[in-house]
Amino acid sequence: MAVAATSLTELPSLATLPRKRLPAGRPREWYESHNRRLKAMRLAIALLHSGVYRPRTASNRRIRRVAIEIGVHRPSDVTCRMVRTLIRDENGR
Repeated sequence: MAVAATSLTELPSLATLPRKRLPAGRPREWYESHNRRLKAMRLAIALLHSGVYRPRTASNRRIRRVAIEIGVHRPSDVTCRMVRTLIRDENGR
């Protein structure tokens, strides 16, 4: 069954929750990890909206192209790997 991919520019803007301040006093690595997870989640959602449903079809190049389209800074290889782990198909591949 073929599914037509939606262009990312055609996606409706969804309301987001109000931002909260991050807790103070945590190590720098915690903030970096937290922001990396948020970026990976945004990219995974954008990929799913664009028709990418399997991790093996989400190459680093494709993930970075989507990042440009949604206005996110270029993700690192670690973030791209994290995006692929968030996108799991029904067989867990």
